[in-house]
Amino acid sequence: MANYIPTIGVEVHVELKTKTKIFSNSKNGYGQMANSLTNVVDLGYPGTLPTLNEEVVNLAIRAATILNCKIRHEMFFDRKNYFYPDNPKNYQITQARTPIGYDGYVEIEINGEKKKVEIEEMHIEEDTCKSAHRGTKTFLDFNRAGVPLIEIVTKPCMTSSQEAKAYLEKLKELLFYGDISDCKMEEGSMRADANVSIRKSEKDPFGTKAEIKNIGSISNVGLSIEKEIERQAALYDKGETFQPQTRRFDDKLQDTVLMRVKETGNDYRYFPEPDIPFVIITEEMIEEAKKGIPMLPDERRKIYVEKGVLEINANKLIQNRPLSDFFNTLLNENINFKTASNLLLGDISAYLNKEEKEIGETTLNKERFIELVNLVDSDTLTSKNLKDILTMVMEQEKTIQDIMKDNGIENITDDGEIRKVIQEIIASNPESVEDYKNGHDRAIKFLMGQVMKETKGKANPRLAMELLTEELNN
Repeated sequence: MANYIPTIGVEVHVELKTKTKIFSNSKNGYGQMANSLTNVVDLGYPGTLPTLNEEVVNLAIRAATILNCKIRHEMFFDRKNYFYPDNPKNYQITQARTPIGYDGYVEIEINGEKKKVEIEEMHIEEDTCKSAHRGTKTFLDFNRAGVPLIEIVTKPCMTSSQEAKAYLEKLKELLFYGDISDCKMEEGSMRADANVSIRKSEKDPFGTKAEIKNIGSISNVGLSIEKEIERQAALYDKGETFQPQTRRFDDKLQDTVLMRVKETGNDYRYFPEPDIPFVIITEEMIEEAKKGIPMLPDERRKIYVEKGVLEINANKLIQNRPLSDFFNTLLNENINFKTASNLLLGDISAYLNKEEKEIGETTLNKERFIELVNLVDSDTLTSKNLKDILTMVMEQEKTIQDIMKDNGIENITDDGEIRKVIQEIIASNPESVEDYKNGHDRAIKFLMGQVMKETKGKANPRLAMELLTEELNN
């Protein structure tokens, strides 16, 4: 197979986290009984008029800011005319000519190399209703009709499936942390289309494009791009060509499947939506929208690492928004942040996963967590002790000191007391001491076990090991 250069662009539809729909006061929700979140506007009744939801514009400004887009100060909506069962008005309200955001970018990193994925434009539009096919019948659920969307369109600037996946991961992270969308691809609140073409040289014009529609996961976006590159390369190798076409990714086949050939361009007969006035976006509106942007992932990563958190832990915290938000409440405190991150991602995460809870649903508030970090950091509370009392720490209101007292946990941290025990153990076990000096690793483990046994597990293990090694080497 000859070598080809892929050219890839991605279009992403993202549902916005508003309470109501874009042009009606129906609730914006998911998972409800079919057609229960609808009214006459959503159903496309003749004579109904759309009323623009201000919060949609606010969230779109916020998204445009996060995606480094320029923001259009005067915009209008357009009618995109087409006939399809999921579109009862026979047009969709969108922004064809005045997208709210344009000329933006998202920075990704592949193998240590940074790259800006350029965003052509980002526009607001309404979602259509959802079709469900059962045998020969098609059912329509209008709960999704009128849900507000932003569509984010990149330039054809990516050259591999890895870049496309990294872009989608970063986009998802930014929009989720920006409180713009929940970005749940499995629920359809983030949907991706990929445009793929290949050519032999960068001097050649772009090849024929295939569009792969509504791909349900980021991994499948990568797989569908790779399959499409293979398919096009095999055709070109045989001297064949193909017409521009729309394909879909088939989960069972793990491959793309032809939907339709684009023999002519789509003529949507766009014209300005007559029932919605022009929207003027002022600097005040932009500043107000920016105020709602929380701390974004890249800034969190930078701060966490500066505080001494391992990079792998910083990334794991950011993958868990409730834990990351909780960690942020500690940033001005004088604690060991490495210990704090280890506790959150270790025993505490294990408890939360097992109990299917979020940290806000436990009694572990900021003050109790700081107490816990300091006890662990000073070795007053060992990892074994913590495992014994963790459920009480997460579910009771008592101080951690009181919980320790109630459970008979009292660790010896006095050097002199531990050293005295160690000297007695060494004197009683000359053979093990000789084995240690002859390089047998098991000997020190045996002696350490004797120290813990003699102190009934109350000696601080780290301190005991340091003192034991010191006494043996003397």
